[in-house]
Amino acid sequence: MKPKLSKEAILDWTKSLNMHAGKTSTTYQVKFVVDSNFGMPGAIMVSNRDENEFYLNSINIEGVIHFVCNSWVQPVCENPAKRICFSTNKAYLPSETPAGMKELIEMELIQLRGDGTGLRKPSDRIYDYDTYNDIGNPDLGTGYKRPILGGNKHPHPRRCRTGRPQTKTDENLESPVNEFLMAYVPRDEEFEESKIEGLDLGKLKAILRHIIPTLRTVAKNTDVFKDHSDITDLYRDISSVQMKTKKNLSWPYILNNVYELLKFDPTKLDARITSCCLPDDEFGRQAIAGINPLSIERLRVFPPVSKLNASTYGPLESALKEEHIIGHLNGMSVQQALEKNHLFILDYHDIFLPFINQINSMDNRKAYATCTIFFLTSLGTLKPVAIELSLHQTDSDSPSKQVLTPPVDATTNWLWELGKAHVCSNDSCVHHSSLVTQPCVYGTNYHSNSPAAECDAPHLQASQTSHAIYNEDKCIGSSISDQF
Repeated sequence: MKPKLSKEAILDWTKSLNMHAGKTSTTYQVKFVVDSNFGMPGAIMVSNRDENEFYLNSINIEGVIHFVCNSWVQPVCENPAKRICFSTNKAYLPSETPAGMKELIEMELIQLRGDGTGLRKPSDRIYDYDTYNDIGNPDLGTGYKRPILGGNKHPHPRRCRTGRPQTKTDENLESPVNEFLMAYVPRDEEFEESKIEGLDLGKLKAILRHIIPTLRTVAKNTDVFKDHSDITDLYRDISSVQMKTKKNLSWPYILNNVYELLKFDPTKLDARITSCCLPDDEFGRQAIAGINPLSIERLRVFPPVSKLNASTYGPLESALKEEHIIGHLNGMSVQQALEKNHLFILDYHDIFLPFINQINSMDNRKAYATCTIFFLTSLGTLKPVAIELSLHQTDSDSPSKQVLTPPVDATTNWLWELGKAHVCSNDSCVHHSSLVTQPCVYGTNYHSNSPAAECDAPHLQASQTSHAIYNEDKCIGSSISDQF
């Protein structure tokens, strides 16, 4: 069934309603002429006959329907296909999609999926798959060659196809990102202007910060933090750079202010927590608000059991016992807390244990595989009640696991703080977001107007740009990721 179309309406750029005075957005009015039996609009097709792209925020048919677009519309000279915006009032399953919209959805999917050929341009809005065949550069030598990730046997991880030229020495590999071949990101996934400005400012500060003699001296003397003040000194003291009533133009004063301005901006947390100790409620909040909230799972079996090979990594049984946590469950037994879904686990035991010996063999390094048990309080917050620290077992007589619980004296207080520090360190090192979310971004756009696409879009926005920034320094010989 062909979609029913209204007559084309022309937007006059010179006639705006000026509803957003002082803002960069502008509202225009367009009149559509439709038949009395036209029905409920399901989509709007937009063509840009100007020579520049424009950002279309939304289209509102007063009193009828609202279209949230949030997309860049390219000039017809760049992309002659019309931009199709679908109604956000309702998302349809494939079997429930109105017949009149199916053809429009197919037209939109053709634009989003591409044909798998050609070099991608910055103005493109194409989400097609490719393997990770660009993480090395064999043209620089055999030491820079990297294996291809993804493929028919192991379909993930996948990246967005760019169409860059092949390397000279291996036609199966694609030339990596460089100053001439930038990373491709679909136009609608690019950072907004304010984010780009903030990122550029951060890059500039990072470069200038390294020319400060004090930081250079610290970097030469040691590569570790010896005191909590070494960390706090990296952040800017707002009060020290406030304008005084009497201006001081002496060189020491000016240099000190420049030094402060080039430091990192202070975190909101610093205003509440000034010591090196992290309160238990804040520790639980950061676990949820951090980069790996999905790593927190409901505890189903107590004590937890490892899935590693026992002959290689030692006993699978955890050292956690009921007596470790029973006093912190607000009067519940462990079984009651399990049944009422009040126990949660942040388990990095199996992820880190295979690499613990390698990490601890490095100078000035000490790490443990951690397993943290949280209790869900009546306030809806997560309270840590036990932390298990594990090492690779060297022999049967040496204990490889240690359980820490909330402190009762000064000694156990510091042990508890160190345990939480190891958990935070592990949590910051485990990254699920980048490689895992990329196939979700592509898959979501491969199924436009589905309920999943509508739900996921706000959460996946700009993730591809973040991933592209990381890819610019990914596994090319001297990069950070290649060294570890």
